[in-house]
Amino acid sequence: MMRLYDVIAGLGRGVLDTIAGAGRLALFALNGLSHLVRPPFYWRNFTAAFVEFAYFSLPVVALTAIFSGMVIALQSFTGFSRFGAQSAIAGIVVLSVVRELGPVLAGLMVAGRVGAAMAAEIGTMRVTDQIDALTTLSTNPMKYLVAPRLLAGLLALPLLVVVADILGVLGGFIVSVVKLGFSPSAYIANTVSFMQPIDVIVGLAKAAVFGFLIALMGCYNGYHSRGGAQGVGASTTSAVVAASILVLCFDYVLTEMFFSR
Repeated sequence: MMRLYDVIAGLGRGVLDTIAGAGRLALFALNGLSHLVRPPFYWRNFTAAFVEFAYFSLPVVALTAIFSGMVIALQSFTGFSRFGAQSAIAGIVVLSVVRELGPVLAGLMVAGRVGAAMAAEIGTMRVTDQIDALTTLSTNPMKYLVAPRLLAGLLALPLLVVVADILGVLGGFIVSVVKLGFSPSAYIANTVSFMQPIDVIVGLAKAAVFGFLIALMGCYNGYHSRGGAQGVGASTTSAVVAASILVLCFDYVLTEMFFSR
């Protein structure tokens, strides 16, 4: 009986801790967003974060996208050739990349690279009392550290996804034409006929949400780091894991929202 009581109590504590953590995260996000509309705004910090998000993440996102497009084309051909539906490969590639794989893969790659870097940088500032020093100098840490990064993530990831979409479709085109023997003009015509403006809008909307979530988790976990170097390492790991999980969860939520469109 006592064991059952302990299990129920443990589950209850876990649920309450999860709700409390979600509440703290929501308040942190609202606080950071509020500083985007209140001066002053530190444009130099925003520029540095934007370059880190967009420019330095471009190689890994580009490679991931182009090889993903190639794989989709090969796998689609393997399945559709059994039903004589090879002409649908171009549509499958463009819809898969633009609506789904472009935003998700770009988000996961950026979460592993930029989310970890943000958490490590801000976490190091926390454990070395640099954030407290900012407060002493009458500089709001949320305005100086968090708000520029949130805006950078919100704006940078859609740009990366545009590049990922182009390269993903290009990868499918290369494999289909060079290896599978498709006509280049027919493949391009099928791609254009299948893709609709709503497909691009859905992918970019996902990318903006994912970029915000990645920046939010990097800043949140770094800002609340404790315990020296070990705490910074734990915060970095938590930022990457949490951002990756949220990307996948919100991918379903947003897909459900646009499901009938």
